[in-house]
Amino acid sequence: MADSFYDAFSPEEIARISAAGTRVHLPAGWSPIWERTPADKAYVILDGTVSVRQHGEEIAQLGPGEVVGEAAIVNHSLRTASIVALTPLELIHFTDDAVRRLCEEMPSFKAALEAVALERFGAH
Repeated sequence: MADSFYDAFSPEEIARISAAGTRVHLPAGWSPIWERTPADKAYVILDGTVSVRQHGEEIAQLGPGEVVGEAAIVNHSLRTASIVALTPLELIHFTDDAVRRLCEEMPSFKAALEAVALERFGAH
């Protein structure tokens, strides 16, 4: 299991990041992000597991502490994968504006997002 996205931040920064988003619950089977759609949101998983799928094939599973949907916002591109809830999920939902605002106001947030995007997609 990878380190939590939140590990890079102080408690104050975590509170600020969390406050920029909205806590949401999604049922198993739900797809909050679809491949090839505009980058209008990102999520941090608080509880539950998601399947990351490209062209219908699972390429990864992500769980608590992971961020999803960030790459398309960071890269100003369409979604590269779909996300499907394997379990009920508790998430923090961020609009693209919230992500951009956090990136401008908190260099550490932008650096952490870019590091995740690079780790996942830098090998391509």
